[in-house]
Amino acid sequence: MVVNIYDSANQMERDLRSTQEFIALKEAYETMKQDAATFKMFRDFQNMQIQLQQKQYQGQQPSEDEIKNAQELAGKVGEVDSIKQLMEKEKAVDQLLSEVNNVITKPIQELYQE
Repeated sequence: MVVNIYDSANQMERDLRSTQEFIALKEAYETMKQDAATFKMFRDFQNMQIQLQQKQYQGQQPSEDEIKNAQELAGKVGEVDSIKQLMEKEKAVDQLLSEVNNVITKPIQELYQE
């Protein structure tokens, strides 16, 4: 029997969209997007995180101003209920994906335990 692992992965992608965790995340995202100022703050926060990660990947340290700005924005983001809800729902999806990853990689873990 020939197994096409990509067919299984595509089915998992479709299944993920139907999980309670993903549906709750999508609803929280849509709720957060309804407030333009909150959505802009969220996007700014995401962009800042990406820029800091890129610097780290390149072996550069963020400046003190960048760190200060990141901390301030993180504090503001953490005070917004709709963003807090979104982050909670994102954690639930991350947990689900972590559990699925453990199932998927079980053959590799077992292989190295022999």
